[in-house]
Amino acid sequence: MYYIVKEDGIFKIALDTFWENNECIGVFKMSEWDNEKILWGKCGIWHSPDEIHFCKMESHKDFLYGTFQVPSKEYGKKDTLFAIYILKNRVIILSDDDNVDKNIVRISGKAVTKDYSIERFIYDFFVSFIDEDLLFLQKIEHKITEIEEDIMKEQSDKFNIGLLRLKKIIARFYHYYTQLAETGDELAGNEEEFFSDDIVELFKMYSEKMTRLAQETQILREYAMQVQDVYQSEIEIHQNDVMKMLTIVTTIFLPLTLIAGWYGMNFSYMPELKMKYAYPFVIGISVLIVVVSLIVFKRKKYW
Repeated sequence: MYYIVKEDGIFKIALDTFWENNECIGVFKMSEWDNEKILWGKCGIWHSPDEIHFCKMESHKDFLYGTFQVPSKEYGKKDTLFAIYILKNRVIILSDDDNVDKNIVRISGKAVTKDYSIERFIYDFFVSFIDEDLLFLQKIEHKITEIEEDIMKEQSDKFNIGLLRLKKIIARFYHYYTQLAETGDELAGNEEEFFSDDIVELFKMYSEKMTRLAQETQILREYAMQVQDVYQSEIEIHQNDVMKMLTIVTTIFLPLTLIAGWYGMNFSYMPELKMKYAYPFVIGISVLIVVVSLIVFKRKKYW
């Protein structure tokens, strides 16, 4: 897709118009850019794009070059990958993902500032990928809260799976925002004077916003760790309750075991063996021991 930036907005154009005009935006497929190096010469670029594994921005003599890996906000979906060349009067974006074109269309559909320019588009383009991130982080916080409530209600069967998944997402977005903050600093540095002073200030604001989002994810990470500690505490409390019950049962049956062992010796001259009521007497003594033990434990609030 090809676009031209005018004072009153962003508009789609044909390929011929793209090469004939300035203030244009071109979105090329990665394979198309790699295989047709004639495009490099037309754009004045002699630089091989890197494999995309993270977000970065580099300053070169005639252009700025960056790679971006935007984590998916939905579990199991692919990340958005793209590379970008920023020239004095042109922007080249390399991506096999439809999200890039969707973002440009979404930007073009919004109200634009007075005297809109390609510099302002670059800022809007980067911001478009984090427009709803604060709401996304709030949803993660809500999910962690739900897990915490389930723990308190002893309904935490899927605790490990749910919280581990959230912790992975939080960690990914923390690194993502940190990288974007560094990218914003690189753009705000404006070493080759690609941007006006107003746009430089916007990129400084962008970098500060990324720093705040990184701090927010760090807070969520600490919250998730606290919930995990609560879960471990609940497990330990449950284990202590089980051990306490086992101790009570063992204590109750210990004297009964002594009686059984004592009268299981079968000595010839044990007088109780020939008593008429010896058997019911031993039963009574055993029941009495159990009842007294239960009363004592109850008063001591052991159960």
